[in-house]
Amino acid sequence: MDYETIIGLEVHAQLLTKSKMYCRCSTDYASAPPNTHVCPVCLGMPGVLPTINQQAVEYTVMTALTLNCTISDYTKFDRKNYPYPDLMKGYQISQYDAPFGHHGWLIIDVNGKEKKVGITRVHLEEDVAKLLHRALPGKKPYSLVDVNRSGVPLMEIVGEPDLRSPEEARHYLIKLRSILRYLGVSTGNMEEGSFRCDANISIRPQGSPDSLAKVEVKNMNSFKAVYRALGYEEERQRKAAAAGKKLFQETRGWIEDRGITVSQRSKEYAHDYRYFPEPDLAPLVLDRGWVEEIRARLPELPEARRDRFVAEYGLSLYDANLLTASREMADYFEDCLKAYKVEPAPAKEIGNWLLGEVSRIINDSSVAVTDFRKKVSPERLARLVTLSSEGAVSAASAKSVLGQMYESGKSADDIIKTQGLSQISDASAIEQEIARVIKDNAPAVADYKAGKKQSLKFLVGQVMRATRGRANPAVVNQLLEKKLEEG
Repeated sequence: MDYETIIGLEVHAQLLTKSKMYCRCSTDYASAPPNTHVCPVCLGMPGVLPTINQQAVEYTVMTALTLNCTISDYTKFDRKNYPYPDLMKGYQISQYDAPFGHHGWLIIDVNGKEKKVGITRVHLEEDVAKLLHRALPGKKPYSLVDVNRSGVPLMEIVGEPDLRSPEEARHYLIKLRSILRYLGVSTGNMEEGSFRCDANISIRPQGSPDSLAKVEVKNMNSFKAVYRALGYEEERQRKAAAAGKKLFQETRGWIEDRGITVSQRSKEYAHDYRYFPEPDLAPLVLDRGWVEEIRARLPELPEARRDRFVAEYGLSLYDANLLTASREMADYFEDCLKAYKVEPAPAKEIGNWLLGEVSRIINDSSVAVTDFRKKVSPERLARLVTLSSEGAVSAASAKSVLGQMYESGKSADDIIKTQGLSQISDASAIEQEIARVIKDNAPAVADYKAGKKQSLKFLVGQVMRATRGRANPAVVNQLLEKKLEEG
């Protein structure tokens, strides 16, 4: 029997607020000692009262608007009860039947084909504490609890089961994370846990409306892990169904180093959490004027910026897609254009630098775009591009200069002057080196005159080597070919 894969994703994103969701503890806990960003509220002490973080509400509404959701006039918080040790109060303050946003959608592009993926809801809750599991030789395993993360604002985006392959799921996550980063509401870093994904996956006979048992997959901390886990689970379920085995609704965990999912527990239902309205927080009525004010402040999003880059700067769709994949790179690109002293600025050339040598340094150094531009400002990068395009420094030397600019923080002019890297375009100086190369490489000269034109490249290389790469290659080619023809 031919089966169709059904995938729905639940994404949790930590919000970039300064304080936690229901108390004033700092959310800047990443490098802090365990249990130092805590107070009676996020520790779940008896008798304390939560208060709502307005910034978190605003960020959630911003996201819901961007995802084309209907914004609720009336919303409330609910208690979600479950007994895990990472939940300090024994319940989580979340939202159940009245989320901030509902019935939205997101358009993804997979292999040139657009697909509309439904968004069920966008709601707000609090993160839980972090459990650190330890196992020492000869001793019973134990767990430590770090409460620093408990209470951090956590936005959940629940997608409809509209995805049909692991590849579509990956594109959905990449697009969603890009939007959150453009909005500035979350870092979207999966490795650090600020962007987390649970996937619901099932299969159904082709053409049937009824799916077999739904499986929730957890513990995926990268886009690659999501893709691999869904691919494994899709295959596991198909093989089980083909063998006549019964599939169960359950939660399974992804084991990265083994490349498999393993059963963790039977899947909970909503009634298992015993939801009821949070008695310590009043319901919220969202003023429509405030909502429209937020809508008016939404930034230019990736697709709109990509289309503008193509129309305004004449970039290819491919280059524009890469440059707008992150807001930081797109900002860097436009700031470099503004810093360029010639009108119009060479957008294609600057784009090539950013997508080429700049991206290589960023990737090799494992730094963010914002960290790179602190050392190589848009003004300094624009100056280097100018020097290279004007022939003041060779293309090869310019790449070396950029690396040194990043390492030292010095300007291109200072590095070129100190290291004597300025390009030689003076014909008389180049002719002197050409004469030496012709004299020292008689066999190659003879080969050229015998019709082996590839010998010219060798001789050009010798001239460039003699000038330490400073000679203008175009001038070298022209003068050397003329000299050989004359001789």
